[in-house]
Amino acid sequence: MHRFSKQLHYIMAEKYNNLFEEFPPVSTQQWMDKVTADLKGADFNRKLVWKTNEGIDVQPFYRAENLEPLNYLNSLPGEFPFVRGTKKNNNDWLVRQSIAVTDLAEANKKALNYLMRGVDSLAFVFSGCTEYSVADVAVLLNDIQLDAVEVNFVCKCRACKIAELFAEYVKQGGWDPKTVRASVEYDPFGKFALTGKFKIDQNFVVEQAVKMIAATAELTKFKTLAVNGKNFGNAGSSIVQELAYSLALGAEYLTTLTEAGLEVDAVAKKMKFNFSVSANYFLEIAKLRAARLLWAQIVKAYGPKCDCSCKMTIHAETGSWNKTVYDPFVNALRTQTEAMSASLGGADSITVLPFNAAYEESNEFSDRIARNQQLLLKEESHFSKIADPAAGSYYIEELTASIADQAWKLFLEVQEKGGYLAALREGFIQAEIKKMAGKRDMNIATRRENLLGVNQFPNFTEKIEGVVDASVFAAADLTSAEAEIETLKPYRGAQAFEALRYKTDVYAKTNKRPLAFMMPVGNLGMRKARAQFACNFFAVAGFDVLDNNGFKTVEEGWKAAQEAGAQIVVICSSDDEYAEFAPAAFEAIGGKAIFVVAGAPACTDELKAKGIANFINVKSNLHTELKAYQSTLGI
Repeated sequence: MHRFSKQLHYIMAEKYNNLFEEFPPVSTQQWMDKVTADLKGADFNRKLVWKTNEGIDVQPFYRAENLEPLNYLNSLPGEFPFVRGTKKNNNDWLVRQSIAVTDLAEANKKALNYLMRGVDSLAFVFSGCTEYSVADVAVLLNDIQLDAVEVNFVCKCRACKIAELFAEYVKQGGWDPKTVRASVEYDPFGKFALTGKFKIDQNFVVEQAVKMIAATAELTKFKTLAVNGKNFGNAGSSIVQELAYSLALGAEYLTTLTEAGLEVDAVAKKMKFNFSVSANYFLEIAKLRAARLLWAQIVKAYGPKCDCSCKMTIHAETGSWNKTVYDPFVNALRTQTEAMSASLGGADSITVLPFNAAYEESNEFSDRIARNQQLLLKEESHFSKIADPAAGSYYIEELTASIADQAWKLFLEVQEKGGYLAALREGFIQAEIKKMAGKRDMNIATRRENLLGVNQFPNFTEKIEGVVDASVFAAADLTSAEAEIETLKPYRGAQAFEALRYKTDVYAKTNKRPLAFMMPVGNLGMRKARAQFACNFFAVAGFDVLDNNGFKTVEEGWKAAQEAGAQIVVICSSDDEYAEFAPAAFEAIGGKAIFVVAGAPACTDELKAKGIANFINVKSNLHTELKAYQSTLGI
């Protein structure tokens, strides 16, 4: 039986190997010739090549030959340069949730509740500067098994003290210091970019970092230095910028602390990188792979005693930049793909922010959904089982190399300016991020970058009835009164549109909500498409919209608009028919409502000459024009 089985295996293997023998190999040039022919004269680059914010040209297809220049493909998971992950046998990660600490016992109760529901990493967030003791730490961590759970401390201040107290707690509790996984989020250089001022001075924060590393030396899995790359991502940076500036920040710690007398191995092993994850699914997978590759090379340059010191520990957090207040349940869809990117990219731990985190404290429901999003990936989709699941994808491998190349160039540019702190003081990093954020803001305003429920496909019936604090629609400004530099100000890309729509909601509490009335006439296909476009356009500002199947004449349409009490009338037709229908409708309305043409017909100049001033189309600056309509309506 065994002999038969081996023979059968041999036959099947041969059959598989010969499966495609009758099909000749197809070269890249042959594919290109076919694509070019099918394009029928259209430009290949304009039609099929996608240019990212990072300046990367994404091709429509990739082949094995694209991987030939890559020199790390033969490395295994868990091996230098760690592009394929730091774990050899799986892709497991820690599921983290955050707890705001106001009362120690209550925070402990909440933590135990989380642990019973699948969480294995806790983040205790301290907003104040309360003095704590070892006894306080014992209350906070009561019944939490440190050999099975990672604990993280996010401190506004006194991070060094918390680290010392935790080390003492571990010692008193008899825990094995080599198995305890924990961290304290101490990132003074990163915080400098947000506040513009060191709390005391640069020398002091360096002394604190040295002190923490010494105090936790026996806790080999305790990370005391954070590199908060998420601050760049949440301020509107590109993926390449977030990576490059994070590497520069990490290198600044390596240089500063080794110059202070510490071994590079001691410093590197105490560092954790905190990245934001955006909705750019494949690029985010590639970002984390590229991050490990580049960081390994950077640490290697400092001459560590062990390649193990070159491993990058990554905590991934779903980004806040693309989250919305309107249609907030869509945030759960966004964070699901972001969590998938983080896991497939090989993050060591992941935080999925609750869908309502942008505008209120999370609750039991939103916390549960956020937690289960990760657990679903683990327990049902088995994302944790396979080491480096992205390996071998021509597309992802090429993206990894492209992001690494672009980020390395930007990293070197920062180094040429004297390093991270020098580049901050010069204003280089802030200026580059601001430039990218401005570009992305314009893309949102013109719908080249979509935020569903905000600038595209809004929920027509959604209204905010309560009072929303103005800070929800503003950037987070942590700038110190004594700031020495221009600071980064994290914000959400949706804020400008949300403020616009909320303004309408507030107006509608004491006034009739503006109604945009669709007047479809003429060509059936064009009028329906343009009516749908116009409905979405005006609903973005919180206006009521009324679509219609169509009217035989503009006079019939105007009569219906009057009966509906419309303040805005949008004519929806074909370009060829606008020359006839638009002037007729404009004359019929006679200034009794705002008249709008949906489209950019060839006769636009002729229509403008007749007094028609309002046109909306796919090239419109949505935010600017809706703001103008609000102003005209007295909102």
